[in-house]
Order: sequence, then C-alpha cells, then structure tokens
Amino acid sequence: MHPILNVASIAAKEAGNFIVSQIRNVEQLTIEEKGRNDYVSEIDKRAEQIIIDTIHKYYPQHSILAEESGAHKKDSDFEWIIDPLDGTTNFLHGFPQFSVSIAVTEKGRLMHGVVFDPTRDELFSASRGSGARLNNYRIRVSEQKTLQNALLATGIPYYDFDHIDDYLACFKEFMLQTAGIRRPGSAALDLAYVACGRVDGYWELNLKPWDIAAGALIVAEAGGLVSDMVGGGKFLESGNIIAANPKMMKAMAQVISNTLSKEYRS
Repeated sequence: MHPILNVASIAAKEAGNFIVSQIRNVEQLTIEEKGRNDYVSEIDKRAEQIIIDTIHKYYPQHSILAEESGAHKKDSDFEWIIDPLDGTTNFLHGFPQFSVSIAVTEKGRLMHGVVFDPTRDELFSASRGSGARLNNYRIRVSEQKTLQNALLATGIPYYDFDHIDDYLACFKEFMLQTAGIRRPGSAALDLAYVACGRVDGYWELNLKPWDIAAGALIVAEAGGLVSDMVGGGKFLESGNIIAANPKMMKAMAQVISNTLSKEYRS
C-alpha cells in the first residue's frame, strides 16, 4: 500500500469509528442548517478535525480541501479532498448509510482514494495504477451488459430544485428500462458500490468535489468508467457524474443525453 493511501486509510477509520461512537448521542447534538436540507453537526466538524490532524502528523506541508473548514492552502503539489461525513442526513436519522471520503490529488490529478463505511467496517481504497480493494481484497465492476437487467444508484436532488423536472424525466426513463434504482444517500458509497459490482451504474447532479473524488478513482481502478454528462473528465468541476462498468456506460449516457437539458450536456 502506498504510504499516502495508508495515512488516508488510518484517518478515515479514526474518523469513522468516532462517528459510529456518537450514534446514540444524536438527539443531543448541535445541528446547523447550511442551506435548505443541507445540515452539519458537531460530529461532522470533529470528524473532519480528526482527519486533518492525522494528515498534518504525516504530511504537514500538503494542502487540504475540506467540506466544513474549506481550503487549507500550502505550497505543495498535493491536495487532500475530505468529506468527513458523507450522508449527514442519514446519520442524523439513524439510517446506517454514510461514509468518510478522502482523496488525494497530485498536481491536480487524482492519485489516491479511500471511502470508509464505519457501520459495516468496509474500507474501499485505490491508488492510481494499482487497482481497487475492499478490505484488502481486489474488487472489479460488474459484467452487466444491458440496462434491462441493471441495478442503478442515484442521488435525488435535495436542495437545488431548479431542474427537478429534467432529473425526474431521466429517473423515469431509467426506472422503465432497468431492474431497479436505489437512492441510499451517500454519493461516496454509491461510487464504491459501482466499483465492487453491487450496482451496475450511478449518476447524480450538482455534487461537490469531496462527494465524488475518492469514489471516482476507486471506480476507475476497479475497471469502470467515470465521466461528466458529455463524456469528458470534468466531473469534479461540474459536479455532474456518471459511473458504470464499460458495457453500461454508453447506454446510461444515451438516456441522460435524451432527457437532461442542454445546461447539463455542455
């Protein structure tokens, strides 16, 4: 395991174990609403600090982009992209589908990624060129060939409803053509599930880099494809993402192209 990936794994597990230890204290938490249906708790903030402290212990000169505390810029080629609790709403409701997501870029290129599900003790990880793993066992995307038999994951818009009709048209088309759609509530885990073949594809709009950076690399290293809505690689910039096994990507992209407005296809 690459030393940076090892540190990311340590940080994710420490933060995740802390999060799980606080599940029974949810009713006593201080919760802020950053925006409509966009919550942050003191658990998010504490978990993020645990991750940052671990990074600084080993790599004090690396830059950090964290969901809650923002950018910590240093004169470095490396940047850590952190989501300390992806699925805060799930966590606050006691719904056991949330994760810790940590990615590392070098000169802007994704190089390492970790997604940790603390409720199941599942650590998904990857370094560029070294494949993807779940708890040290190699994983691969599914072999599903058609939409008809595919199980897809998505994230339904929860704060920006300007294009809800477009999204619902896309959702409807996938619903009619596939074996099923799941909306678990953690983008990082959705991507990890694509990587290990639990779902055959995933799409979502208006995400942040910390939601998808680690998971996107893990999918790619597991043999999958990841793109924005026009088949390019600017998903971190646009926040719009499709991930699937190679056999499914074209079919998914076609449905999305036929249903989403031009804004998402440019």
